[in-house]
Amino acid sequence: MNSVVDWLRTSTPGLLVLCGIAIAVLLVVIIKVKLEPFIALLIVGLGLALAAGLPVNEIVGTAIKSNESLLETGFGGILGHIAVIIGLGTVLGAILEKSGGAQALTAKLLGVFGERGAPIAMGLLGLIFGIPVFFDIGIFVLAPLVYVAARQGGKSLVLYALPMLAGLSMTHAFLPPHPGPVALGGLLEVNLGWLILFGFICGIPGFIAAGLVWGNWIGKRIIVDVPEDFINDGDDTTAVGGGAGTVATKRPVITTPPSVGTIGAIIAVPLVLILGATFGSILLDPGNLLEVLTFFGTPAVALLIAVLIAFYVLGIRRGSTVQELSKLTGESLRPVGMLLLVVGAGAFFGKVISATGIGTALADTMAAAGLPIIVLAYIISCALRVAQGSATVAIVTTGGIVGPLVAAQDYSAPAVALIAMSIAAGSIIASHVNDGGFWIISKFFNLTVKQTLQTWTVLETILSVVSFAVAGILFAIIA
Repeated sequence: MNSVVDWLRTSTPGLLVLCGIAIAVLLVVIIKVKLEPFIALLIVGLGLALAAGLPVNEIVGTAIKSNESLLETGFGGILGHIAVIIGLGTVLGAILEKSGGAQALTAKLLGVFGERGAPIAMGLLGLIFGIPVFFDIGIFVLAPLVYVAARQGGKSLVLYALPMLAGLSMTHAFLPPHPGPVALGGLLEVNLGWLILFGFICGIPGFIAAGLVWGNWIGKRIIVDVPEDFINDGDDTTAVGGGAGTVATKRPVITTPPSVGTIGAIIAVPLVLILGATFGSILLDPGNLLEVLTFFGTPAVALLIAVLIAFYVLGIRRGSTVQELSKLTGESLRPVGMLLLVVGAGAFFGKVISATGIGTALADTMAAAGLPIIVLAYIISCALRVAQGSATVAIVTTGGIVGPLVAAQDYSAPAVALIAMSIAAGSIIASHVNDGGFWIISKFFNLTVKQTLQTWTVLETILSVVSFAVAGILFAIIA
């Protein structure tokens, strides 16, 4: 018995077996037992640490001091990095949504592209509005606008919905301040500026292939009508825009929607500041200018500036009170708690993998097999996504496994960012019945399960594969 335990704890094959068992148990308790991923990750992480023979005081600390334990550093390290960013990003998205920005963008885009180009307009709407707004919130806000575009165009709802969904999914998977990319920044220790840059570079081709090309092809073959109960001519219907760009939605009446330029500028502020700091650190010598760029380009500061601008421009100046904005802030932050706990537990799981030597064992095995780290990261992320459905769980678990491998190599920041993109790409592949987003889309866009598999599942797979392909090609050039 002791020889088996020693083999599991000290040999490369044994450590890999321990890792495989831990992941299998994690999937079982999430999928079969229906335990919250936060609790599941915590239990499995503690169990793996004990099974691998780590000292108790290293895992949880002592009765006197615990802040240097794996549990404390795992949670504290990642949450210290992401909590402020995700919180501010959530608030920014909420005020942009409440201000009527989506309606203004829709009217403008439909006016520019016209009726024939409405699917492209819907795709750009999802892409732009998806930067600050979480995926499911984006669906709730934009779905009525897609219904109207489909009703006016007289074609299948699928033709208009898929481009919008591709835009929302691409930004959610690849761009900060969304939770996945932000978590990867912390787990792989890479600057968010690089993630923004390569998020666009890798994600845009995937968006075009999945949302515009695939959406146009399948949208002409699967005919789905607009749900009748979502469009009416009652008093609660709001008209925005004029002529070909007129949009009617079941939203509260907004008498003076913000201009498209205002919305675009507010969304751009944090992205520009963060990228400025990233490239300033490369191009500028140490000095006052670099310090200024670094301060204002720190993600938390950049997002805080954008939130304050939004509070004034979209709130105070348009008649909102500070109390109303405070209430909006509180309401928008309520769903964030469980998300942060999942990410923290995933980071703890990653710390355990590193401390047990499993990361080193994986690196040795990967080197022996000749498998590039970016491919390994993508495969692990894909497997976790397909098995348990949650993109966030796939990201934080894969990041925890791959993080030690990345740290052990002398990769450049752009190369690490591309590894992060491969994990993000894997986390969205093949959305199916174990993914909550699958059912949201089926319900909102009047799709049967078969139609959702034919449209949305294929879209996510194309977005994943194409984006990973771009990341892989760039990694081969840079690394």
